[in-house]
Amino acid sequence: MAHSFDAVVIGTGQSGPALAARLAAAGQRVAIVERGKFGGTCVNNGCIPTKTMVASAYAAHLARRAAEYGVEIGGSVRVDMKRVKARKDEVSGQSNRGVESWMRDTPNITVFQGHARFTGPDTVGVNGEALSAARVFVNVGGRPLVPAIPGVDKVRYLTNVSMMEVDYLPEHLLVVGGSYIGLEFGQMFRRFGSRVTVIEMGPRLIGREDEDTSQTVQDILEREDIEIRLNAKCLSAEKTSSGVTVGVDCQQGSPKVGGSHLLLAVGRTPNTEDLGLAAAGIEVDPRGYIVVDDALRTTNPKVWALGDCNGKGAFTHTSYNDYEIVADNLLHDAGRKVTDRVTAYALYIDPPLGRVGLTEAEAKGAGFQPLVGKRQMTRVGRAVEKSETQGFMKVIVDPDSKRILGAAILGVGGDEVVHTLIDAVYAKLPYTAVQRAVRIHPTVSELIPTVLGELQPA
Repeated sequence: MAHSFDAVVIGTGQSGPALAARLAAAGQRVAIVERGKFGGTCVNNGCIPTKTMVASAYAAHLARRAAEYGVEIGGSVRVDMKRVKARKDEVSGQSNRGVESWMRDTPNITVFQGHARFTGPDTVGVNGEALSAARVFVNVGGRPLVPAIPGVDKVRYLTNVSMMEVDYLPEHLLVVGGSYIGLEFGQMFRRFGSRVTVIEMGPRLIGREDEDTSQTVQDILEREDIEIRLNAKCLSAEKTSSGVTVGVDCQQGSPKVGGSHLLLAVGRTPNTEDLGLAAAGIEVDPRGYIVVDDALRTTNPKVWALGDCNGKGAFTHTSYNDYEIVADNLLHDAGRKVTDRVTAYALYIDPPLGRVGLTEAEAKGAGFQPLVGKRQMTRVGRAVEKSETQGFMKVIVDPDSKRILGAAILGVGGDEVVHTLIDAVYAKLPYTAVQRAVRIHPTVSELIPTVLGELQPA
């Protein structure tokens, strides 16, 4: 059966539903297609469920430290993984159900469930139904990348998706990948009670960050008895009677690491290989990401790509911003562009890392001779009061324009504190405007003016 709409939206991640609702409110007839769970990665196996589990892990960690605060709880701290998972499922499920009911109950939106494939420049097939529209929007997200490690096809492994079904405590979790996903799961399960080893091919953790950030994060994890194996340049996997062995060929330590469970956390790949993109004249880059222009339009002028599948950002907030850009441009001719967006993200270990703009290394690589202000969290009163003094605050400034180029807030509340600097970067304020602002005491944010008053040549 053939159906005609003003717009077809493929996928219900962070940008798809919001865009569908916005277009529907403008009087357009919209079809939205979902092949699996409503809400995409963030709702089902990304931000919401993992941060719910991070909160449970933090509660366990704080309980073990209770005596430091003069609180006696008696006995040992025990984590019930089935209850941890049940709490996670409930929180995630609320969001999943909310997205689905939103789409099904919104006037002018028709929901189709099944796998969508382009059959032409402006036509999409779903379970034998033919959908046509003047505009098509692709929001299909991504999935965990399984690396071509010798032997990986012969062992049982976990990904960030299958980890959502774990309701037990791995005895020894091997985490391949020393970046954002791997480190969050590694610290989380260490706090639940697992022994954890993080295996990273590079010379340091989270290699895109400055070296001082990488080293401090490593120090934080090692203080919790997480083993870190770097320079693992010759990975392999082998099934054993007790679980799995990973060959690492590191420069230091044993050439093999044995564990009970293996988590692969080495990145993600876009869900674009089975969409029939060629039939619609839509190009992808060598990694499979859909090629888009600054307004997120593909090589087919009738099709836009939003979210993880376009390679312009791998975060929930960038996907949502994709929706805002596309909707404002279509409905209000706003002229918004992806390149107007400022890089900002967080790493949700504890304490968290909040990041905006350039790293110090990136600033130097771009030709700046930056000024850098830095303060250890041991010198931040609010952190001392909370006995959470790991990390530091760091701000990078262009001495000529006086603009803030970037910042790293690694410490208690860092994921929230960084937003004051994100706002300053978007507003293109000179750092002196931030430095002279009076802030509330006692907070972590109040020390940002102090950091800016201590700028030194890098």
